[in-house]
Order: sequence, then structure tokens, then C-alpha cells
Amino acid sequence: MPDREIPEQYLEGYAGILAEVAATGRRLTRDELASRRALGEQAAEAGFGLRSLVIAHLAAARDAWPARGTGTADGALAAVQQAVDAFAEGYERAQRMAVRQEEAARREFIDDLLHGRSDLGRLAERAERFGLRLSHEHAVAVARGPLAYEDGDPVPRQVERALIARFGDRSILLTTKDGRLLCIAPGHQQDVLTHFAKQAHAATDGGQVAVGRPQPGPGGVVQSYEEALNALEIAERLDLDDPVLRAADLLVYPVLARDRQAMADLVHNTLGPLTEARGGAGPLLDTLTAYFDSGCVAAEAARRLSLSVRALTYRLERIHRLTGADPGDPAHRYMLQTAVIGARLLDWPETDVA
Repeated sequence: MPDREIPEQYLEGYAGILAEVAATGRRLTRDELASRRALGEQAAEAGFGLRSLVIAHLAAARDAWPARGTGTADGALAAVQQAVDAFAEGYERAQRMAVRQEEAARREFIDDLLHGRSDLGRLAERAERFGLRLSHEHAVAVARGPLAYEDGDPVPRQVERALIARFGDRSILLTTKDGRLLCIAPGHQQDVLTHFAKQAHAATDGGQVAVGRPQPGPGGVVQSYEEALNALEIAERLDLDDPVLRAADLLVYPVLARDRQAMADLVHNTLGPLTEARGGAGPLLDTLTAYFDSGCVAAEAARRLSLSVRALTYRLERIHRLTGADPGDPAHRYMLQTAVIGARLLDWPETDVA
């Protein structure tokens, strides 16, 4: 707060120290330095700006400057340097402590918010401190990269600076959780999450970002967060390499995985015979995956698998003979494609689903 007048209490004893040190040429004592650090901490905790505090010290030094014959300019300047340096050290120490406390409070709030460990009324009060109004809709975006990130790391700071430069504070909360970057924003401000996704993708060297759907209330933040996490998990299982995943576009996968036993039965009964093939089920499952992902275009699927079209056709015929289902037949295609998705979600054939 640089416009406030600095009270005399933060300059207590300063003029006397300056006069004595200028006259004797001695350095400041340990107690004198400790008193300057303590005053610096107090000034920081009171919210005064360091620039204004330094200006006040320089003005006081000018007023107390030794008259000719009563001391040396070198001694006075040395005293000013020591006193201001100690004062600034205390000020910065208090600021570091305040930052650590703020980060700890934010981490605690995020943990309580995402795990429902606090009274909703109290949680809503704490949320306002961080710019969130939990009675409104919010959406959560989660970014993961090659490394685990924590608050204060260069990557989160870079993304935060980019968001603040574009949107100001605008009720945005950016933090980290379990090594990932999180952005919580009002549900109607999708441009914020889109910009976060762009910045996070770049800052994490091509990391992947998932965006949950806007949801109302305190529980809505949790729901949107879990949707984003589920989208990242689905992307990992299905080898989806899209830089930005939107939970709204992936709703079919949670639906398919909701009844795990039914999905396991479909995978086992439909694709189980592929395990009898030479080399196991893996290559034929990869063939089906590439075939369906390429829109059932044999030439494109062959290119993705680095095969000739003839070799791909042979594999599809082999699948038909083993399973009794023809990938090229629309009547069989949906069942096979659903089973392939289920196999990827259940990590089959590496994991036994029988």
C-alpha cells in the first residue's frame, strides 16, 4: 500500500543509530540489526509497501544526516545500508511466511473441497476468500504433464501469469493436486478453461488437459473434477492423444464401463477366441482398433499399422473365422467395436476378465 503514510513506529531508534554510528564509525550491533529485522516483519504484516518503507528510511536519513564536524558521510551511508538491509530482510521473511501460509490454506481448502471434508456452509465462506462462489456453477480443468507439479513451481506460475494477464482475477482458482494442474472457473466462462488448456498444454511440453462439465453447487466442483480425471484415465486406456479432452464428448465411455461385469462378459464372449491365434490376441485386437479408428477404411488402417492392405485383409478374415463376427458387416460391427472399447477400458488381454 504505497500511498499510506509510514508511521514513526517503523523507524523507531533509526535516527539515533545513524547519528551514533556516523560519529563513531562503528558497525551496527547484533541487537540493533535484530530490531531492524523485527520492524521490517511488523511493517510487512501491517501491509505497507517496501518501496514506501525504503523511501521513509531515506527521508529519515536525510533529516538525521550528521552536521559537518560531527561525523563522516561514509559512516552515515554505511549505517543506512546496514539498517535498510536488515529491515528489508525482515520484511521479506514475513512475506515468505505469509506466502507459505497462503499456499497451505489453499491446499487445505482444495483438499476439503474435492473430498467433501468440511461443512458446506463453512466451505462456502472459505471459498469466497479464493474468489469462488460455490452457489454458482463451476467447471474444472485438469492438466497432466511429464512431471509432477506443485504450487510455486515454474510451470504453474507460468500458466497463472498467462491467465491473470488475459482475464485478471475473474473468480479463477489455479492450483495443483496430486502433481497435476487444476483450474476452477465459473461454468459460464468456458473461454477461461480453453485458455488454461492452451497455456497448460504448452507449458507442460505437450501435456494433456481434460475439462469437466459445468456443475452447480459445492458438490458440482467435485463432480466436474472427477469427470476431468475420468477423461484423462479413459484417454490413457484408449490411447487418445487429443491435447484437450472434454468430458461431455466422452460420456459414452463411462456409460459402457458402468456395468463392469456385463462389459467383461461381452469382451470375453466376443473377443476371447482371439487368444487362440498365433501370437495371442494382441495383434488382432490392434488390428480391430486401427480399423474402427480409421472409419473402417482398410487402406488407412493398414497405413496406421504399417501393413499392406492384403495383410490387413488377411487379419480381418482371421478375426471373422475365430469370432464368427465379420468386422465388415454392419450387423456385426457395433458388437465388435463395443467389445474392442471394453477391452481397452478393462486392459484386456493383459488383465483376465473371465
